Amino acid sequence: MEGRLRVVYMGTPDFAVPPLKAMAESEICDVVLVVTQPDKARDRGKHEQPTPVKAAAAEAGIPVSQPVKIRGNSEFIDELRELAPDMIVVAAYGQILPPEVLDIPRLGCVNIHASLLPRFRGAAPIQHSILAGDKETGITLMFMAEGLDTGDMIAKSKVSIGNKNADELHDVLSEMGADLLMEYIPRIADGDIAPEKQNDSRSCYAPMLSKRDGEIDFSKDAAYIDRQVRAMGAWPGTYTYLNGVQMKVKSAEVANGGTIGNIPGTVVSEGKDGIIVACGRGMVVIKEIQMPGKRRMTVDEFLRGNSVELGTILGKVEDTDGEQ
Repeated sequence: MEGRLRVVYMGTPDFAVPPLKAMAESEICDVVLVVTQPDKARDRGKHEQPTPVKAAAAEAGIPVSQPVKIRGNSEFIDELRELAPDMIVVAAYGQILPPEVLDIPRLGCVNIHASLLPRFRGAAPIQHSILAGDKETGITLMFMAEGLDTGDMIAKSKVSIGNKNADELHDVLSEMGADLLMEYIPRIADGDIAPEKQNDSRSCYAPMLSKRDGEIDFSKDAAYIDRQVRAMGAWPGTYTYLNGVQMKVKSAEVANGGTIGNIPGTVVSEGKDGIIVACGRGMVVIKEIQMPGKRRMTVDEFLRGNSVELGTILGKVEDTDGEQ
């Protein structure tokens, strides 16, 4: 590899910050522009705040562009062409790049994706890998194509999921993505790679999450609910209802023993170690919760000023008209 590469970087959330910092601090890249999503109101005061990537770019003194959309934005695309980047690097940017952009850099557009492709293409691969009970996940470095995460794979790096929650796995994968990118940028520049096509028949889709994905269905087995709590912790959060009041479940784990004759959602035990709830198969122990207007607390703390009767069934209560 001769000289520094001119790179345009596209990314938005915290996940995309370590790769940007790695390139900005390297001797092989000249990040000429950072492209990120427009600022949004991110607190109750509705004050607009910069995206994490925009804040990191400002700290590094890199110019930033925030187009509302790229597809059909001829003015922005012309600006990219004028920059003549050798490579465009993308990490969780939030928009699909049109062919006019994919064709601009001479070395291609490279994406840092948080799964072992072709498994879990899409917006929420970290959460879906935990929810599915996968033993491992990782980072795939890939060339971008017109489809959603369908391009040829350059390299992969794996990590065991274990009992990690989505936040913990996010942080590990973000740093892994930065490391893998910096390892392979010189090889991409030198043509020292052998990209591998994806097997589309083995692909899974990891759609964007919604608030409803966090509601606990105690008819599921205990192991699934344990994974759901770990997967959905940051967003949308997991929750159920205690006597008609929403109760956020901040941490839980599979409880020892089984259940015989208990309706799923039934509280079978409560104490300082948590609230044990019957599931479709097995039981979970809820360890930490958050009630409306209150801080996160252990169940032990909650029970010092509240009671949960044995036999209570957690979940929504249908009204007399059958509506929830």
